[in-house]
Amino acid sequence: MDYIGGARMRVVELGYQISAETYKINRATLVEYANAGGDQNPIHQDEAIAKSVGLPDVIAHGMLTMALAGSYVTKWAGSAAAVTEISSRFTKPVVVPAGVDVEITISAVIEEVSARQVRLEITVECAGVKVLGMAKATVSLL
Repeated sequence: MDYIGGARMRVVELGYQISAETYKINRATLVEYANAGGDQNPIHQDEAIAKSVGLPDVIAHGMLTMALAGSYVTKWAGSAAAVTEISSRFTKPVVVPAGVDVEITISAVIEEVSARQVRLEITVECAGVKVLGMAKATVSLL
């Protein structure tokens, strides 16, 4: 990943494609996230309940997926304090079958540059499907 913080050189130019990173999650990750965040909705842990409401299997918390995008942007920015805004829409569920590590791949491109900040367009995919829509982040350069 090409960082703007820390010891690495800043790469801040319009259209620059930031290196993709892949994150792995599984059912244990969902339990840990549910316990930490207090979201015990059974569609994130109970396969029978998830299927009973029309889902293909247990799904990851949308906010977990967004948190991974936030982590990706923060790593690139070099500091959480530099990330001044992040937003997205949940467009597709991240299905997490039992006994499988699911890969979520995140990348971004610089879509706006000013003297004070950059605006990123973030792409978050699972199994080749875009799972977050309109994902954007603003990073301060100050």
